[in-house]
Amino acid sequence: MKVNLKWEEELKFKAETPSGHHLYLDSAHGGEGESAGPTPMELLLVALAGCTAMDVISILKKMRENVREFSVEVEGERAPEHPKYYTKIHIKYIFKGENLKEENLLKAIQLSQNKYCSVSANLKGKSEITFSYEVKD
Repeated sequence: MKVNLKWEEELKFKAETPSGHHLYLDSAHGGEGESAGPTPMELLLVALAGCTAMDVISILKKMRENVREFSVEVEGERAPEHPKYYTKIHIKYIFKGENLKEENLLKAIQLSQNKYCSVSANLKGKSEITFSYEVKD
């Protein structure tokens, strides 16, 4: 896999993904940049949320769970010193649906975290990753 990143100005960069999508990265850190896009560290949490969410919803569809709404919140704590990596990351899965079986929700989350989510696997060496889930009426 290969991505291309082109510097535009200040701390603004334009990224092109292998699938042809474009996005901007930016940082207003230190007064530079205009905040025209997410920071790389924000994107890391977005990537984790997206990866595990896609896993979980795919697994639950195969289990024939009737999920009507689903969201994921990811919160990270960073080390105080450079390189300021994420020391702790908490993922909260929020489900809404009809007759959802909690054991299936938990199984889908565990499969994502322990087997399928490649973003999570990349982070586990440095970051303590925890999760919780909530079922809403």
